[in-house]
Amino acid sequence: MSDIMNIKEVSSYLNLKEQTVYRLLKSGKLPGVKIGGTWMIKKGHIDNMFNEVLAEKMNALNAK
Repeated sequence: MSDIMNIKEVSSYLNLKEQTVYRLLKSGKLPGVKIGGTWMIKKGHIDNMFNEVLAEKMNALNAK
């Protein structure tokens, strides 16, 4: 798998429907750019975003 992924590859990687990935991209919740009508997403950005969100959740749980 390349470091640059399209919606189908991200969908498979995150085990989400393609429609969900598209919606996350359009809302800005998932980092990506649209080039020539095709969404391009860096795998590293997805991994970083996932790690940040997970860390926030863990911190919230530990604070309780």
